[in-house]
Amino acid sequence: MKCEEQAINKEMQMGFTSISHVILFPFMSKGHTIPLLHLAHLLLRLPRVAVTVFTTPANRPFISNFLVNTTASIVDLPFPENVAGIPPGIESTDKLPSMSLYVPLARATKLMQPDFERAVQDMPRASFLVSDGFLWWTLESATKFGFPRFVFYGMNNYSSCVSRSVFVHQLLNGPESDDELITVTGFPWIRLTRNDFDPLFKNVEPKGPQFELLMDQVIATSNSYGTIVNSFYELEPVFVEHLNREAKHKVWCVGPLCLADRTRVQLQKPTWIEWLDQKLEQGRSVMYVAFGTQAEISPEQLKEISSGLEESNVNFLWVIRNKESELGDGFEGRIKDRGIIVREWVDQREILLHQSIQGFLSHCGWNSVMESICAGVPILAWPMMAEQPLNARMVVEEIKVGVRVETCNGSVKGFVKKEGLEKMVKELMEGDKGKEVRKKVKQYVQMAKKAMEKHTGSSWRSLDMLMSEISNFTPQDKMAKV
Repeated sequence: MKCEEQAINKEMQMGFTSISHVILFPFMSKGHTIPLLHLAHLLLRLPRVAVTVFTTPANRPFISNFLVNTTASIVDLPFPENVAGIPPGIESTDKLPSMSLYVPLARATKLMQPDFERAVQDMPRASFLVSDGFLWWTLESATKFGFPRFVFYGMNNYSSCVSRSVFVHQLLNGPESDDELITVTGFPWIRLTRNDFDPLFKNVEPKGPQFELLMDQVIATSNSYGTIVNSFYELEPVFVEHLNREAKHKVWCVGPLCLADRTRVQLQKPTWIEWLDQKLEQGRSVMYVAFGTQAEISPEQLKEISSGLEESNVNFLWVIRNKESELGDGFEGRIKDRGIIVREWVDQREILLHQSIQGFLSHCGWNSVMESICAGVPILAWPMMAEQPLNARMVVEEIKVGVRVETCNGSVKGFVKKEGLEKMVKELMEGDKGKEVRKKVKQYVQMAKKAMEKHTGSSWRSLDMLMSEISNFTPQDKMAKV
């Protein structure tokens, strides 16, 4: 433990209440974990704040690397053994043999509650907890110890508003077709389809393990103190104001959180950054291609992606999961002069900030969208799962910083042929529409940076207000809110 951290803990134990102790508990998924680690960096820029991050042994190395040279504490909790369907040693969604197992993984975290509570009892009193929404049971623990729980889902306010309106007004019960456009109540300029939502919600009366898990999360969220959002007011003011006017509890925009993590100095450049350097020297623009750690792409679709990229003649860097490594005979040899395939975890923000990157073919996970906006890189949107279709609509239709891939049948989740992909890759990288969205995304770069400016930015002020409000918190306050 570092000297500074020891001093902080000593002061807290002696009763110096001006020290704020924040507990962060991310879900075991990189897309959920990374923004909360960025939040740790942000909190540690405040005076007299101590941060403790809870995780599991297998996830600790990744978290330790993100928090290197900080005073944050990391506490390991043993992950439950013998979870039905989950192979031994797997403690995160990116290691699951199938994403169909994410519900058993999430349910298994409930078995960590006794260890979590024992650890909390033995440490300085927490000022508040920021818990991933998938860890619904942490509300019970926070209530037991008398400190407020904030929930974090990694979603934007647009998706939250649209989803809330759709479910409150039962808009998915009306259309006959999954691709029929629906006008969203309260937001008449937004039109979407059933296919913009998880298949679970196509049923008039959804049920089953996934729905039951969701309901536990919704109930815990509604009884939490507030929601931390990785966004900034200027990006979506209409939706921030709507939620703070209509929702049960307040949303606090404190992002873009990726801007809180100062760039780490690397002793040696990864091979893909060296490759990008070469492309920059050659004056060539590069498209970054990545679909996150959870999207499951069929071999047939992978073949169309590789063919579309090859025939587009665009330079590209494609990050691909190991289980999806078969790209066809001779593909990598044929594209070696203008394409590179990476089969390991990368610092995505480092890639997006590289001057050679001029476009991002993305699944539209919200972390990826935020990082792309902050880097001034336009998006070719190809949503795969979860709320990604809503993120894609926001990117293309609301803030207009990207274009969408063309599917065979025009459906949100339709198959993409190589011809359609080639066409839209060229449009983003070389076409007039690409120039428009590239110009638009550049406007948001400065807005994002200003939002995170110390003391004056909207996100910084939001965090200041949160800390001030929590400093006067008592358990009775929470009861009044509920």
